[in-house]
Amino acid sequence: MAWNRRTWMTLAAALGFLAVAVGAFAAHGIADPKAKEWLRTGATYGFMHTMATFACATFMNIGARRARFAPAFFLSGTAVFSGSLYAMALGAPRWLGAITPVGGTLFLIGWAVLAWAAQDVDRTA
Repeated sequence: MAWNRRTWMTLAAALGFLAVAVGAFAAHGIADPKAKEWLRTGATYGFMHTMATFACATFMNIGARRARFAPAFFLSGTAVFSGSLYAMALGAPRWLGAITPVGGTLFLIGWAVLAWAAQDVDRTA
């Protein structure tokens, strides 16, 4: 699979779907308060970063070509951050939470890349 705009927008849409489904499951299908909290947090951050991925397409359309690098960080951050929280909520060992901050770091890198890319918006030649 090629890492292009179509691919990352498709992945973002799939992860957005998953975030909504997980959020609904947290609200209606889980009794444990800690598991609910993990699912809600994972869904919130996952959805937020799927939207950030879609924003990258807009950035690219208005001249910020370097925005093409940010989705890799947003989507991998979602997989690691949200995925580890989802897994723990569903019974995975708590030590898995040690990798959650890696996902958060990937989010931060994605935002830094997007800020770097924004420097090309409205740039006069």
